[in-house]
Amino acid sequence: MKSLLILGAGGFGHMIRETAGMLGYEKVSFLDDAAKDPDVVGKCCDYQDFLGVYDTAVAALGDNGMRLYWTEKLMEAGYQVPAIIHPSAVVSPSAVIGQGSFVLQRAVVNTRTVVEHGVLINSGAVIDHDSYIANGAHIGLGSVVKSNCTISSKRKVEAGEVIFSTRRKIDGVTDRNLEDAIYAFGFGPRCSYVKPFGAGHINETYAVYMPSPEGEDVLAYVLQRVNSNVFKDPAGVMENIFGVTEYMRGVIRREGGDPDRETLSYIKTKSGLNYFEDSEGEPWRCYNFIPDSECYQLVENPEQLYEAGSSFGHFLKQLIEYPASGLKETIPDFHHTAKRYQAFQVAVDRDLKNRAHTCEPEIAFVKNRKEDCSVLVSQQEEGVLPLRVTHNDTKLNNILFDSKTGKGLCVIDLDTIMPGLAANDFGDSIRSGATTGAEDEKNLDLVHFDLELYEAYVRGYLEAAGEVLTPAEVESLPWGARLMTLECGMRFLTDYLQGDTYFKTAYPEHNLVRARTQFRLVEEMEQQFEKMQELARKYAGI
Repeated sequence: MKSLLILGAGGFGHMIRETAGMLGYEKVSFLDDAAKDPDVVGKCCDYQDFLGVYDTAVAALGDNGMRLYWTEKLMEAGYQVPAIIHPSAVVSPSAVIGQGSFVLQRAVVNTRTVVEHGVLINSGAVIDHDSYIANGAHIGLGSVVKSNCTISSKRKVEAGEVIFSTRRKIDGVTDRNLEDAIYAFGFGPRCSYVKPFGAGHINETYAVYMPSPEGEDVLAYVLQRVNSNVFKDPAGVMENIFGVTEYMRGVIRREGGDPDRETLSYIKTKSGLNYFEDSEGEPWRCYNFIPDSECYQLVENPEQLYEAGSSFGHFLKQLIEYPASGLKETIPDFHHTAKRYQAFQVAVDRDLKNRAHTCEPEIAFVKNRKEDCSVLVSQQEEGVLPLRVTHNDTKLNNILFDSKTGKGLCVIDLDTIMPGLAANDFGDSIRSGATTGAEDEKNLDLVHFDLELYEAYVRGYLEAAGEVLTPAEVESLPWGARLMTLECGMRFLTDYLQGDTYFKTAYPEHNLVRARTQFRLVEEMEQQFEKMQELARKYAGI
């Protein structure tokens, strides 16, 4: 026979006896210090004496402290202390109801809410999803606890009261805008901690750690505050990104791949927007972290650059039918090298920071190559080179590699997805990858253009994308390498002259040092240009 011992024979206790009857308890008795009732078999202090007669007991006491005290005494004594849930209550299967808690008539406990032990959720109360009700609390008649709330131990929520969402402290969050962004994307209630992530020059990036089903904290999301000084049309940037990545999921699935690993999966805010705008008007966006992946800042071997070439070539091919004309040009003339030269000339003429005298050889280097800046632009304007969907920032560290196989896995950092030339994407990869030195190496004797690395990239790129490129595009690839390197150095130098307003710098001459490394590479590419052309033709089968 199913029996229950109830501590407390007042009105609350009798409500629980009725509910227990509905739940199949056939014998119910009380312990109470004052009540005179045939079913009161002793005082509360006698609870241990009845352990052999009743193996199941609860403490139905209205005072929060007393209910919690006696619930814990029953648990310590070895009683089974069940949660008593009225049949008319609605409790989510994913909710957790602790021992000795009560959910009364028509109360609602929603998804992923945790109710600790000794809690009273009174008739008609509603606790929305992802809330936490600490032990001994009382959620009063008809009250509402909204989502993501925390109710402290032994607190009473009065009848009819509405408790609005509360925020919890998240380790690593010291900035209100970061906190707002975490909550905007819905991570606040469960986020374990955040910390800075990556090594980008432009955006602020954070790793968001969440608890896994196994109870461990894992890197689950990447959250970025986008630099609005650089990306002045965040809506356009995110429209491009969502359009391209959602399209690529279908392509990858048709190829038999895994769309959750082979392209970034961006997340909308809780209100359905592509990005969140903080109190300062700065945009934030978020995407899933891809586990068992890694990126590299510098090329370690030719095979790695081959994989990079294959990844970016495949990326171009996957998007060959995506309408480039439908993309927003979020940074107008981003790789219009001739206009970059004009901006450089203005920076030299104005010399806002009085720095021109410190970089006269570098200024002369760029001016001597003014005519080169129009080579690819002119071919595009004449219709010789078609516009493609291009990444426009194809550095090695914008590819994720599979940690287990070493193969290129996923192209990332899609801020600059725009219409562009295949040669520009190809060239930026060579600029950043086919070099023996870091981008900010001060000792130029360590910086050289590596033809072996160039060949590895050309082979990977053309094996993946060769069939969709026109002969004119193949011929443009070596020019892309020269001009993207020149353009990047020119941009570093322009930013140096303007006072370092675009790229993040670690010291006053940082951008000038970067410019010098690029110009060293340009010189060596010029010296080996015929060989670069031969290799492109060779792997394209021309």
